[in-house]
Amino acid sequence: MRHGVLILPEHRWPRARERWTLAEQLGYAHAWTYDHLMWRWFSEKPWFSAVPTLAAAAAVTDRIGLGTLVASPHFRHPVSFAKELVSLDDIAQGRMVCGVGAGAPGFDESIQGGPALAPRARMDRFDEFVGLLDRLLREPRTTYTGRWYSARDAVVLPKSRVAPRLPLAVAAAGPRGMALAARHADIWVTSGPPNVFVQNRFDQVAPLLKEQLATLDEACAAQGRDPAGLRRLLLTDGAVGGVLDSVGSYRDAAGLFADLGFTDLVVHWPRPDSPFEGDERVLVDFATAYLQGE
Repeated sequence: MRHGVLILPEHRWPRARERWTLAEQLGYAHAWTYDHLMWRWFSEKPWFSAVPTLAAAAAVTDRIGLGTLVASPHFRHPVSFAKELVSLDDIAQGRMVCGVGAGAPGFDESIQGGPALAPRARMDRFDEFVGLLDRLLREPRTTYTGRWYSARDAVVLPKSRVAPRLPLAVAAAGPRGMALAARHADIWVTSGPPNVFVQNRFDQVAPLLKEQLATLDEACAAQGRDPAGLRRLLLTDGAVGGVLDSVGSYRDAAGLFADLGFTDLVVHWPRPDSPFEGDERVLVDFATAYLQGE
């Protein structure tokens, strides 16, 4: 299993840099940040932009994968975002992963004055967003006209250092999102119950996760895709709790998730208060015991 950590973009760079470089030193395979204009719990607190944060992280690390978990169509356009992604990938020398999601209702949806979308319309837009982004990252020149987005003779160069494009990680919880992931994703992402921020212990969420994995396999079969070619990433600490209670719980949770079929496990960097309150030493001690030297 590949282990990752999500670092909130809340600190000025001298302090944030310590976390990004330590994540690499500890042996984590990938490190991520949220991509929001404002965030539900931090609307009155510092919150930095994802793209320059990842550019800075790429410049001070050498091996660790870097990515958004997740970017959304709430304020991203596929054309401009594709240009930013290949630029980040060049700085990171091929280590970028683009995590995308449909986006939950909230600040990112309303801050620029746009209308609130019903769930079906939000999924329609996300489907179009992912499909066009995939094309822009692959094709030499893209022209497209859709309901939500257009591109006219769009050229995204240079292409990413990893052919045919940098990896896409698609967050999805329902059948339609699973089908989208089966068509386009290199990594499927779940955080358990969608848009739920009340924690249940990780073993209590296991039955739901097992159902989601089965739905994903069905979606791959419907697309004629080998499910084994799609990585499965679980982001914990929101609805899936208890992982970072201790080194032992972290180890037990990782074993349970691996047995279910997950290939990647991401935890939030512990904070001194809510959300994601926890002890940073658990993160460090787990990595020292189980990740370093792998």
